[in-house]
Amino acid sequence: MINRHLPTVIVLFLLSAALVSARPNFIFMFADDLGWGDLGCYGHPRLKTPYLDKMAEDGLLLTNFYVANPVCSPSRTAVMTGQFPARHRIHRHLGGSGARNAAQNMADYLDPNVTILTKLMHQQGYKTGHFGKWHLGSTEDAPPFAAYGIDVHYTSNSRYGKLNVPQHQSTEVMVDEAINFIKANKEQSFYINLWTLVPHTTLVTTDEQMAPYAQWAPHGEAKQRGFSTPAQIYYGAVTDLDYHLGRLIRTIEDLGLAEETIIVFSSDNGPEDISGIRAGHSAIGTAGPFRGRKRSLYEGGVRVPFIVQWKGHTPADRVDNKSIFSAVDLLPTFCSLAGIELPDDYKPDGQDMSQVFLGKPVQRERPLFWDWIGIQAGHASNKSPSLALRSGKWKFLMNPDGSRQELYDFEADPQCMEVDNVADRYPDEVKRFSKMLREFKASIPQGVQQQGGGSNVYPMPGAND
Repeated sequence: MINRHLPTVIVLFLLSAALVSARPNFIFMFADDLGWGDLGCYGHPRLKTPYLDKMAEDGLLLTNFYVANPVCSPSRTAVMTGQFPARHRIHRHLGGSGARNAAQNMADYLDPNVTILTKLMHQQGYKTGHFGKWHLGSTEDAPPFAAYGIDVHYTSNSRYGKLNVPQHQSTEVMVDEAINFIKANKEQSFYINLWTLVPHTTLVTTDEQMAPYAQWAPHGEAKQRGFSTPAQIYYGAVTDLDYHLGRLIRTIEDLGLAEETIIVFSSDNGPEDISGIRAGHSAIGTAGPFRGRKRSLYEGGVRVPFIVQWKGHTPADRVDNKSIFSAVDLLPTFCSLAGIELPDDYKPDGQDMSQVFLGKPVQRERPLFWDWIGIQAGHASNKSPSLALRSGKWKFLMNPDGSRQELYDFEADPQCMEVDNVADRYPDEVKRFSKMLREFKASIPQGVQQQGGGSNVYPMPGAND
């Protein structure tokens, strides 16, 4: 209790310090191309992921978490801005060439003048770190990390990248850097992005990492010639990823920060297809029961794992099958939990879902939209239309010209297999959703535009539907 006889200035200082210390820390761990079904806690029958499974046992597992795009850069844009990435002219993965990005009608980098999650955290006194993959701009004029409110970084896929190690060592190194950051800032509030390179292809897994999967080794002449199987390579990489993320979680516990730290694990999109370039030797990740993979707007491309651990706050061993949670919700949710007010001119596509972190399912108020511009690899059954939305029990997809209209009722099909197109049975819903998708497409910036400006204001199609 604060002594009421202390001078007013000291009392205010102590109250302010108490408020700051009560704010949770955040660690957002983002795997690269990990499928919905690639963890033991999501039902994988062979992959060994004991540390992430333990994280789920100690916390909350969501079955309906969506990223905002089926590939890297736009998916990460949604996390950082709380908005659909097409609003920022980031539709596919950003390249290091301005000419390449312009040819695809894309920005060269995420504009640092818009509302950015790490910048909001930094402005409110959080110490911020980004470790691992960036992929939000690497052209010569890309802004420094300080422009995004990031104090410490150790990254790849950026103009300022320093993570110059083989991929099979990358998770270990970035976790080491994150642990050093935590120890240096354990007395204050911190926010960490830890965005791994694994299990994105090309995977080069070591013999030690593959050792737990010796039963999947090749036989006969293939073994004599030193070949490895896709199962050995992929499973070994994911188990190594799990081990090092477990080290990070244990560090938080050892430092006595578990009740002060929200740890979130997810993936940037669905698993790579084995038919892809550089993927044939290892890309056997699974989207679980879902149709589609990376680059597809079917569930397997955009529905991914999501685990939350916040000791003493998030109920243990809880599975949420009801909340429809999206990457665009992370900014408003994290800011709500940190007590950070959003700017008056900021219009998020996401909503505050902080009650989900406390074990209380939340009804989604806003529809989710997807716009995919790019190739789709793999089997024809995974190649979706290029626009999609999720609204309540409905998932609707179509092409911009109105072709390939597909409507799926996820209450009638709780496994969300997307094989029973009911568009012909619900013409009113098709008409309504078609209009919403056309409005969304029309709201997306068109043509080559200059970077800067920082506007977060745009029409919200379908917000009242």
